[in-house]
Amino acid sequence: MTDVKTYDCDYENKWCPGCGNFGILNAMKKALAEQDLPPEQLLIVSGIGQAGKTPHFLKCNYFHGLHGRALPVATGAKLASHDLNILVSMGDGDCYGEGGNHLLAAIRRNIDVTLLVHNNMVYGLTKGQASPTSVHGFVTKAQPHGVTGEGLNPLALAISQGAGFVARGYNGKMDHLSYLIQEGMRYRGFALIDILQVCVSFNRVNTTEFYNKRVYEMDASEYPRDDWHQALENTQIWGDRIPIGIFYQKETESFTDRLPELKSGPLLDRPRDAGRVQGVISGA
Repeated sequence: MTDVKTYDCDYENKWCPGCGNFGILNAMKKALAEQDLPPEQLLIVSGIGQAGKTPHFLKCNYFHGLHGRALPVATGAKLASHDLNILVSMGDGDCYGEGGNHLLAAIRRNIDVTLLVHNNMVYGLTKGQASPTSVHGFVTKAQPHGVTGEGLNPLALAISQGAGFVARGYNGKMDHLSYLIQEGMRYRGFALIDILQVCVSFNRVNTTEFYNKRVYEMDASEYPRDDWHQALENTQIWGDRIPIGIFYQKETESFTDRLPELKSGPLLDRPRDAGRVQGVISGA
């Protein structure tokens, strides 16, 4: 039987006291334990940033890669071992900035991984520059007159581009976030969970108090999850009220399910013929 302590790791954690990442980390442990998923059946891939450090603090297989490149690594791992459970942990700058092209490719391919984006609307690791989700007018040391452009709406982007599972969580609602992570991992295809994350050091606007006053859980009975137009409309709600929950979900066929070569089992379990590989390389 797996419990949350199964995933405990004593690696030194230097996140700021009060960082929203702690709530996300606890929600991940809870989600994994409630699925009774042993660490050896899980891979977490991350990029660069404070969010990218998350798998350091979990007892599991993980790959900490380059800035913005977590999704290509996860795609390769999924192709090699398509039965493996894969979580991807990225920040908003890491995923929506440096990794934006890879996000679009993952959506288009419908690769069967669950992407958790720790969205604090600022680059925390590099001391507080504006990120793609920083809103117009947001003041930082690097943007003292405020951000000139408009903030990216990642939920609207993902739904508009055909993502099959799109949700938003909040680090201050751990049980709800754990539920979303479990639903995302059960979904057979690409799942994006954008997580509202408090940054206590560099974002003094979107604080715990700010979110606690505004965040509410959407009533799932109000509209069908596969209502594309309604989902897009819901992504525009932001201000005095901020909805969290599953915005959109539809049945899809994942990328690896479409590949007949994988019907007989994971590539990782196949015997390797070094001579054939060398022949392909030599003939290239």
